[in-house]
Amino acid sequence: MSTNGSRDLIYDWNQLEARPLEGRRPAQVDDETLRDGLQSPSVRHPPVEQMIELLHAMAGLGIESVNIGLPGAGPHVVASAKRLAEEVRDQKFPILPNCAARTLVQDIEPIHRISQEVGIEIEVAMFIGSSPIRLEVEGWDVDHLLKTAEKALVYAEKNQLPIMFVTEDTTRTAPDVVKRIYGQALDHGAQRLVVCDTCGHATPDGVRSLVRFVRQVAEERGRGDVQIDWHGHQDRGLGVINTLAAYEAGADRLHASGLGVGERAGNTPMDQLLVNLKLLGWLAPDRDLRGLMRYAELVSKYLEVPIPFNYPVVGNDAFETGTGVHAAAVIKAMKRGDSYLANRVYSGVPADQFGLAQRISVGPMSGKSNVVWWLQEHGFEATDERVDRLFAAAKQSDRTLDDATLRELATA
Repeated sequence: MSTNGSRDLIYDWNQLEARPLEGRRPAQVDDETLRDGLQSPSVRHPPVEQMIELLHAMAGLGIESVNIGLPGAGPHVVASAKRLAEEVRDQKFPILPNCAARTLVQDIEPIHRISQEVGIEIEVAMFIGSSPIRLEVEGWDVDHLLKTAEKALVYAEKNQLPIMFVTEDTTRTAPDVVKRIYGQALDHGAQRLVVCDTCGHATPDGVRSLVRFVRQVAEERGRGDVQIDWHGHQDRGLGVINTLAAYEAGADRLHASGLGVGERAGNTPMDQLLVNLKLLGWLAPDRDLRGLMRYAELVSKYLEVPIPFNYPVVGNDAFETGTGVHAAAVIKAMKRGDSYLANRVYSGVPADQFGLAQRISVGPMSGKSNVVWWLQEHGFEATDERVDRLFAAAKQSDRTLDDATLRELATA
């Protein structure tokens, strides 16, 4: 009997204390690969043609918004940001571009110019450091922050630019400072407040407390309509879980980058975030993520970032089984033609939901069922002599045998 689509075979402890999210609209994501991601000291900065290809992959995944650069950094970024904005316009992508800017008119002016020339709306993600440790290093005080931000906010408001106000290092900033800075941004019509874990300091409890506090600040200001974004980093390895906690606490849009590229230990990985949002049911039900592997491969290729073999979902080994007892269970499900079983019996992530498939390999930990399956899948008759030959070679090997070696053994 087929169990395709059934949930009765898995008891889900994850749901026992899950916080109800009724009435919430699906989570949205903002892709930071082409801006914050490029701050990694180890990545290659791709030419605009390759950025465009990445943009297409993002659109294919239904990513709602994308940071296309910091034009204040110079003419080269102005040119690439404009070209990416043109591609969004010409392809009619349902993806909203934004550009980063310091809270300086000189950074915001080129964004306004690009928006006017291309003829589409571009969010201005203006950012300013806010934590006491940053103020100490810079020799600033809170009044300086407010005065600096005021000029930028007035310019953006006057030119009717959508304001996405970002405080750097929000997770290490005192409540009264958070309230004053965000309050000023709200008074000037900010449509989004971005809460940042710039140094990867936060834990999930801290994230929830901070996001709820920022929501309260907005409501007290009469701006319950404002959207809240979360932007997290990986310094403690908590990027994904913190981002999920932010959505639980009321964040509307979640920032991430492909393969987690970014400064130091990087940003929340977009690929892992999308997988978890999908499995939690926090994305729109019809969201198609079968293009996730292509997205990850393009990020890896164009930014020259290797994908670790054991990386979740898009790593080479993510859905490959070489251990005898595990492979035997997967093979039994495959022989029944039951994709539900095959994709779940030894995997917490159903491969088929992401355009991928379970693979059976042959190596020193394998049983004969691995060998028989490999032979049949590659068009060889699984004779006793052939199975014994491949099985003996696998047991004598110190690693998994590749297809070329197995073919040579099968045809010997």
